[in-house]
Amino acid sequence: MQSPTEENYLKCIYKLSLKVEKKLSTNAIAQAMCTSAASVSDMLKRLDEKKLIKHEPYKGVTLTNNGRKSALITIRKHRLWELYLVNKMNFGWHEVHELAEQLEHIQSDALIDRINKLLGNPMYDPHGDPIPDCNGEICYKEYLPLRDAAIGNYKLVGVKNHDPNFLKYLSERKLTIGSLIQLVAIDEMGKCIHIKISGLSKLLLLSHEVATGLLIEKVK
Repeated sequence: MQSPTEENYLKCIYKLSLKVEKKLSTNAIAQAMCTSAASVSDMLKRLDEKKLIKHEPYKGVTLTNNGRKSALITIRKHRLWELYLVNKMNFGWHEVHELAEQLEHIQSDALIDRINKLLGNPMYDPHGDPIPDCNGEICYKEYLPLRDAAIGNYKLVGVKNHDPNFLKYLSERKLTIGSLIQLVAIDEMGKCIHIKISGLSKLLLLSHEVATGLLIEKVK
């Protein structure tokens, strides 16, 4: 069993490892965790002793199989809690991250299993991110940013930007996971796109920056 701090480190290392192919440096982890390199070194030593990571001085850090599974189980709990808070307690999707950060450290498999069953064994959280299974396995899909799409019909399936202000901005414009979108026009000079959301009459103008943060899939 890991402490909440150890779980946070393993989760951080896992997420960083998705962005880079090489082994992670102490400084990269320190920056992501907003702490000192010395504090990171102490934690890496502890995680190495528990065989949750492999730390080679001057070479970098990688997760062991056990470390990866632990990280994904924490992510599973986090994403299930987010979905529970949105679906069952009526929180907005922009409100749940910090709450889930606290709840993910509850050490009760029975509780998580019941939440999972109550939610109908979901595959995705409120932001469209995949939920790992109880064995720490996860399935990723590659989705197209709306910014790179051609004229046509799409469904919003995820967001790359989880900033609460960005999510609130989307909610205010009725853009949520599952929204059906018609990409009507692309204005490269004005650096924006025009879309129509199913069920709404007015066209919506989105900047390229916003459109880059929206993940979609093609629909007929």
